[in-house]
Amino acid sequence: MIHVALHNPNIPPNTGNVIRLAANVGFKLHLIKPLGFDFEEKQLRRAGLDYHDLTRVTQHESYQAFIESVSPTRVFAITTKGQTGYTDIRFSDGDALLFGSETKGLPEEVMNSILPAQRLRIPMRPNNRSLNLSNSVSILVYEAWRQMGFEGAI
Repeated sequence: MIHVALHNPNIPPNTGNVIRLAANVGFKLHLIKPLGFDFEEKQLRRAGLDYHDLTRVTQHESYQAFIESVSPTRVFAITTKGQTGYTDIRFSDGDALLFGSETKGLPEEVMNSILPAQRLRIPMRPNNRSLNLSNSVSILVYEAWRQMGFEGAI
């Protein structure tokens, strides 16, 4: 299974979209605190989520707690500062895709803990703002799932 981790997500609809995405592809979603919003049932219902979608979501107190709990095989940071294209990687079971907050990206100490070759970028035209978080997650998740033969799809 591939793990998707959102570090300090700030925008509830983005997180809601990623929760639904993870549920639909069978990946495990990890939310690394602090969260920029309350994670309560009422807000999630408003986002159209139900308990089934939430069964594959785990919250972690810190990045280190995520690493200790999950023990991912490899961690790939998705960043505009990456030098490796996401299509240049062969993803495998146990890998983690790590995304930073919508406003700040990943903290320097987290980024420094990830090998430069595992800092991935999504190509885009120069002088543009980066993609929306949930769109970026979708791109990477579907590429990883495609490489795994769309395991579990109907």
